[in-house]
Amino acid sequence: MKQADLIISGATILSMDAELAIHQDHDLIVTDGKISAIEPQGKHIWQAQETLDAQHCIVMPGLINTHSHLPMSWFRGLADDLPLDIWLNHYIWPLEARLLSKSFIYDATLFGAGEMLKSGITMTNDMYFEMSAIADACIKAGLRALISEAVIEAKMGADYRPSLLVLKYKDRYRDQPLVDFSLAPHAIYTCSGDMLRRCAQAAKEHDLLIHIHLSETAAEVENCLREHGKRPVHYLNDIGLLEARCVFAHGVHIDAGEMEVLQQKPVSISICTDSNLKLASGLAPIKAYLDHGINLSLGTDSVASNNDLDLLGELSSTAKLHKALNNDPAFLPAIEALKLVTINAARALGVEDRRGSLEIGKDADFLVIDTQSLNSMPIYEPASQLVYALNSRQIRDVFVAGKQVVKEQRLVNLDEAELLQTATRYATMIKEELSK
Repeated sequence: MKQADLIISGATILSMDAELAIHQDHDLIVTDGKISAIEPQGKHIWQAQETLDAQHCIVMPGLINTHSHLPMSWFRGLADDLPLDIWLNHYIWPLEARLLSKSFIYDATLFGAGEMLKSGITMTNDMYFEMSAIADACIKAGLRALISEAVIEAKMGADYRPSLLVLKYKDRYRDQPLVDFSLAPHAIYTCSGDMLRRCAQAAKEHDLLIHIHLSETAAEVENCLREHGKRPVHYLNDIGLLEARCVFAHGVHIDAGEMEVLQQKPVSISICTDSNLKLASGLAPIKAYLDHGINLSLGTDSVASNNDLDLLGELSSTAKLHKALNNDPAFLPAIEALKLVTINAARALGVEDRRGSLEIGKDADFLVIDTQSLNSMPIYEPASQLVYALNSRQIRDVFVAGKQVVKEQRLVNLDEAELLQTATRYATMIKEELSK
């Protein structure tokens, strides 16, 4: 017999591999945080220290969120039903200027990481401030995170060198496999051309991912045309930013000419459907992106504009909405939609060789989803059931690097009652601040 650490037994396994294989009544075998084998139940020579019964369950890769702001957890519901410019300039940014501290960011990240894990997110691409506070909180929770410091030039100064900070933290956390760091010029309207050039050069020199908001609103595009005489993608292309690996958050207002440029570059778009709907920013042209062969993934954005971190819910609304927009019920079928939160998302973050699918040698980041409920039976097509019927409340167990971080719908590494008490304390503090 071969020895393993863990066997997930008798599941329906959605591999999300190149063949999009679905294995019925199979065992997922884990050793040293990696997938050792996927074998028919009872027909292999593996034994393990622990076996988890997954009969009547779907096992799939952990969800990957390609655009988030974890430390904004305490701003959920604070400034709803407002346009983006008012929401940012009159509420979010003034409050951040008055309230942010390392402890504020750590506590909010810990809370958000718990919410993400219970929603089946095992990795997130996060942009905010105080990267060490975010990293420490994600490590404690057991959440993978690619973390970036939002570069806002008015806040940091024209001489700010973002690459120095990123490299410092990459070195500090080099022995922490759950976290890594990237560059995040916040947007073309908060960074000068010179700052964007510096980010592009640093990204290429040190092989860093660039994470930036782009073309979220029509006004952003209009301002770029007025100030630079060209649309945002062409502006960034002339600066040289598109030579680096990039994740563009939102990408709502990008036209066909810009897509022709993007399809030649190492870039991905992070679609944030719920946030864009709520802020009335518009809807990303998913069909046009796919027609141009541009890699797409999904992001939740922050709970201040979403207002949750439910990536399965985001996927369901995205898939159905774009069928209606394209007047085509066959557009973006369920199994293709699932790529947006698994292998496509891994590709966007440059980790597709390690995550995004359940294959031998990859990290054991996966979900066990209970299908024994009235809203999920009967099951004919597991992928369709995941996208159109199931929800995050049916995620029973979550594993990251082979370690269980959610067990029977409860967080393993965090005290949920304590998280709720912390949220209440910060809400009281923020209400007092708003009343001044």
